[in-house]
Formats: sequence, structure tokens, C-alpha cells
Amino acid sequence: MSPALRRHAPLVLVALLVLYPLLPFLDWAVTAIFGVRLQLDRQIINVMIFAILALALNLQVGYAGLLQLGIAAFFAIGAYTTGILTVDKYPFQLGFAGALLCAPVVAGLFGLLLGAPTIRLRGDYLAIVTLGFGEMTRVVILNLENITDGPRGLNPIPEPVLPDWLRDGLDRFLPADRIDLAAIHWIVLAALVGLLILMKNLERSRAGRALVALREDELVSGCMGIDPARTKLTAFAGGAAIAGLAGALYATNLRTTAEPNTYDFSYSIMVLCCLIIGGLGSLRGVVLGALVLLSFDNLVSPLLTRALQEQLGHDSTSVFANFANWRWLIFGGALILMMRFRPGGLWPARKREVDPATKADA
Repeated sequence: MSPALRRHAPLVLVALLVLYPLLPFLDWAVTAIFGVRLQLDRQIINVMIFAILALALNLQVGYAGLLQLGIAAFFAIGAYTTGILTVDKYPFQLGFAGALLCAPVVAGLFGLLLGAPTIRLRGDYLAIVTLGFGEMTRVVILNLENITDGPRGLNPIPEPVLPDWLRDGLDRFLPADRIDLAAIHWIVLAALVGLLILMKNLERSRAGRALVALREDELVSGCMGIDPARTKLTAFAGGAAIAGLAGALYATNLRTTAEPNTYDFSYSIMVLCCLIIGGLGSLRGVVLGALVLLSFDNLVSPLLTRALQEQLGHDSTSVFANFANWRWLIFGGALILMMRFRPGGLWPARKREVDPATKADA
């Protein structure tokens, strides 16, 4: 990427903050032209939430080199922890702030429980174990009907409670029915920006260099004084905690935990696709991959579905009438093309510059 593009990348985040009040007009224009209501405000929040989830997986796969295929399990744990701590069915009633603090802690503890017995596993073996953990978590949540309400999920989850002075200030610029939605939008944006700053500092820290050393060669990193077991557990717990945070925000945005089958293996694969398309180990690439993939899935796909239905005469029984049925074919083709022509991703991590004299000596 050019230096100019890197320099102006933060403008995207500013646009998400400043242009938010204009989304209803853009949504109205899309509805008028294409006849499809996309609910752009909710969709943009979902894109940012999945960017946070992709950052969680990037900590484990991109930095530490741990092939994790069960990130959806920690996403679900964060969502259901939020539901248990906030819905009227339970006596806890901690509210949004309390759930936002507790969900990452609970998910992080489960990350430790998964990481402790799998420290010695690598590569495909670790991938199989984490995949099994993800499916097991989904089935357990589905069958604990007395706690999770089974396939119905927990709802309604309360929205963030704004101070009166802030609500009165927003009331001058936004309609009353959009104030709570604007609050969750800006909270998710703040969480995403905060995590990007945290991850950037982690890259430059000793702990971040230990994660990268573990990814490059576990044996050599151990000989250099790095504790591989502790580093792996840190990556497992940290990634799980961030995924739990994303799950809490996701449930709050939806006002429900959604059914357990929502958090199936396809979520883990979609987040992994975000990393591969954007660039493993690249913070900018991860966010770009989430933006490209989720925007295509949530914004472009409904418009293409509408166009296909018009061409096929609204034959809803045809599998070709719903573009969502094609998405994995599209995603798979995109991954093949990425591996063939740009294996580092759309925005790969910047390599450390090497002194030519040192390189020649090597």
C-alpha cells in the first residue's frame, strides 16, 4: 500500500463517527432505488464487531501462529454471558457496563481451560481440537435449555443506558428512536479503535515479539529464553477475551443472544477468511478484510439477491434465487485467487527493513 493510503486510513474511522447521522438518508436512497432495506446502521455495527472478532483471531493465528478454528465458541460465550447478566429472567441485572466487563473475563477463563491441555499440540492437531471445542460449545448451549432457553436464545438484552445530559445533547441532532442505536455504534467504534491502539503497542512490546518468535520457530524461541507454554496460554486467553467482548457487543446490538446454531463453524471460517484476505498479522489488513468480506455478505448480497429474483421471476424455490447460497463458492474462489496472486493479503504486514550489509554477511 502507498504511504498516502496509510496516512489517510484513520479518516475511515472518522467518517464512521461523523457521517453516522447521514445513514438513514443513504438507507432511504438504497430502498428507493433497489427496493431492499439494508438497515445500514445495524450492518455497519456488525462489520465493526466482526473486525473486533478478527483482531481476536489475529492475536492467536497471525501473531502466535496457533491455528484456531473455534473462535465462534468464545464469541458465543461472550454473548450468552451478556444475556445471563442482563435479561429479566436472572437476578443479576448488571446492565450493559457490567456485562461488558464480565464477558471478556469469562471468555478468557474458558480460553485458559482450552489452552492448558492443548499446549503441546501444533498445526492440524490444534486445529482439530479447537474445531471440536467450538462445536461442543454450541451443542452444550443448545441443550442447556434451563439456562440458555435453548434454540430461542436469551432476550431482550437491554441497550446501553446513557446519562441524561448526554441523551439531551444527542436529542438535538438525532431522532429519539435512533439515540440508543447511535450509542452502541459509537461504543463499538471506540472499542475497535482502542483495540487497534492496544494491538499496535503489543507489536512493539517484548510480549508481542515473543508471540512472533513463537510463530516463527517454537524450539528456537524456547532456546532464547521465551516460555512457549506461557506465551501460548497468553495468546489463547487474550484472543478468547477479545472474542468475548465482541460477543457482548453483538448480543447488545441484536438485543438477543440469537440461537446457538448461529455460532457454528461457518462463523470461525468467515473470521479466518477475513484474516487471509486482509493479511495475517496485519492490523490494517484484518480490519480491511472484515470490511470487504462482511460488507459483501451483509450489504452487497441482499442487492444481488433482489436482482436474481427479478431475473428469475421471483421464484423463491430456486437455489439460484438467493445469492447467500452462493457466498461460500465466492469466498472459496476469492481465497484461491488470494493464495495464487497475493498470498500476503490485500494489506500485508510491513516487513522489518534489513540492512543490505547485514543481509550480504548472512
